[in-house]
Amino acid sequence: MKSPNPPASKSLSRSFTLIELIVVIIIVGILAAVGISQYSKMVEKGRRAEARMILGGIRTLGLTYYQENGTTAGITNADVNIGTAPDQIPSACRSSHYFLYYVIDCGVACLDIKAYRCDLGGKSPQGVASNYLILRAQYGQLATTWSSNAGY
Repeated sequence: MKSPNPPASKSLSRSFTLIELIVVIIIVGILAAVGISQYSKMVEKGRRAEARMILGGIRTLGLTYYQENGTTAGITNADVNIGTAPDQIPSACRSSHYFLYYVIDCGVACLDIKAYRCDLGGKSPQGVASNYLILRAQYGQLATTWSSNAGY
């Protein structure tokens, strides 16, 4: 009569081989690398959205200036609340912002509002100095256009 349990020497081993474990680790590493790069892109997109919001606020202050003076000629950063005080929109890189901002009048009813990504002295992580956003506000018209050298 046969015994119900097979001898210990004939039992099957159920485990992963070293090659299978290495393949799984490599796949997880590749997925993590792709995920981290996509996460970084989304975070930077959020920072650019913050800059666009601030540029829109500056545009509104520029419109107020235009309505009070009938022109944007001679507008300064101080006229649209850009400066170095803690409660102002930053005109220089500081640890509370990723961008610095300034305005230039581009005509009687036109304003170029620029945001440059801080490469030193701004909120960490730092960006590339040449990355910027431009909002061109043309008062008296419906057009407001965005442009950028960084694909923003």
